[in-house]
Amino acid sequence: MLNKSFLLMNQAQPPKRLSPIAALAFLLLLWATPTLASDPDLEEVLEGFDDPAETTNAPSSNPELDEVMEGFDDSPQATDDGLDDVLEGFDEPATESTLAEPVEADSPWQWSGAITLSTAYNFAHDAPPAGMADYRGFSRLRAKLDLETDYKIGGSWKLHADGHAFHDFIYEIRDENYTEEVLDAYEQEIELDELFLQGSLTDSLDLKMGRQVVVWGKSDNLRVTDILNPLDQREPGMTDIEDIRRSLTMTKLDWYFGDWSLSGILIHEIEFNKNPAFGSDFYPFPTKMPREDPPHSSLENTEYALALNGIFSGWDIAFYAAHLFDDQAHQETRASGPVLEHARVTMAGTAINVATGNWLFKGEAAHFMDLEYTTLPGKEKARTDLLLGVEYSGFDEASLSLELVDRHIHNYEGALRAEGIRRDELQSAIRFQGDYLHDRLHLTVLNSLYLQGEPGGFTRASLGYDLADALTLTGGVVLYHEGDKMPFNAIGDSDRLFLDLKYSF
Repeated sequence: MLNKSFLLMNQAQPPKRLSPIAALAFLLLLWATPTLASDPDLEEVLEGFDDPAETTNAPSSNPELDEVMEGFDDSPQATDDGLDDVLEGFDEPATESTLAEPVEADSPWQWSGAITLSTAYNFAHDAPPAGMADYRGFSRLRAKLDLETDYKIGGSWKLHADGHAFHDFIYEIRDENYTEEVLDAYEQEIELDELFLQGSLTDSLDLKMGRQVVVWGKSDNLRVTDILNPLDQREPGMTDIEDIRRSLTMTKLDWYFGDWSLSGILIHEIEFNKNPAFGSDFYPFPTKMPREDPPHSSLENTEYALALNGIFSGWDIAFYAAHLFDDQAHQETRASGPVLEHARVTMAGTAINVATGNWLFKGEAAHFMDLEYTTLPGKEKARTDLLLGVEYSGFDEASLSLELVDRHIHNYEGALRAEGIRRDELQSAIRFQGDYLHDRLHLTVLNSLYLQGEPGGFTRASLGYDLADALTLTGGVVLYHEGDKMPFNAIGDSDRLFLDLKYSF
């Protein structure tokens, strides 16, 4: 019987490779936007016309003439209302706005983005078997462009789009036996991440349509109720969860009443996690997993969810419900052979935050029904996930947080041990963040571990320094702890150093 955890690593189809020419065309298309320019020649001609004429009222040396002329230097007071209307405005000094072209309105487009150059060095790998790619030494030399734009349509309505493109030159520099799956997943990529229309239908009703990310729950490091968007897990441990959520096409309607809001969500696009590609240094198996048979995006397969949120003084609470496909696949046996499938599951959950002084207490709970496993064909199970967390921010420009999760399977059966699944799966995350040197130096340390048996997980430490307002250099290390939990029992030698140079605009 196939270990279920093995199956989780090959759920998503690898993206198609795109040529650098296609990537460049995409970036040029995103960059194109109309601009408004003023006429410098006209401004030069009109320079100075906006200053009122200066006058002097020096007294005359002739007293008799002064007496005769007395009153002529005062502004005349017209007595004819009709003449006043005709002459209205002639006594005001000329200004630039009355002489020059009308001032152009601000562009409805707003652009931002970042260019990142990054590298990584693997220092713990052993020599690979003959014929396999050697990942020792430098394993990344990537240039990445992120672009984001908002278009103000009018009123509260806007159109938002963001995307990214990258090319990793390490695969051209190093002559290794990379698999086609590795080249497809890691060498280059161009993707439209978000594209949505957002605005208010009424004072209490908002609409958001298109590719988007919807975050549920209160945890910053571990997932319990945050289940709507799949993750990009091709490089586990290298990036925070907030940066690896994948957008899905959704329709989201938010109704606000008092301290509460009710969200109804339809998920039209069916996608799953991107996992390490076969042959990469994060792929823990020597052979490919069975082919995947994912459900297609259709009206019948539309996923749906509800969220009720309340925000109050010092605390907030949320209630969730969803009916969607499980990101974690299980194996089914067909006449044509084994395939990976995704069961449709139902989830109900809640999350709460309570703040008091420098302390923030978090709690989440989620109950999943209709889960399916490889080693229990034809059976459905239920699981309850509980999270408790606390964050302390009383340090000077720093915070420390701890989160613990217990995932408990109801009516547990021993056959699940063959998949490496325990009745209770315990996981922890400890994070320290601090900003120093007038917020120019940024330190982050994250330790995430599975706690049963031999602990497995990772520790990531990074130190970033703002070289300039828009230029940041970040370096760090990721250490993988080889325990008995997949995939960490197979990637314990993937420790690496990394260095990123990021320019934001």
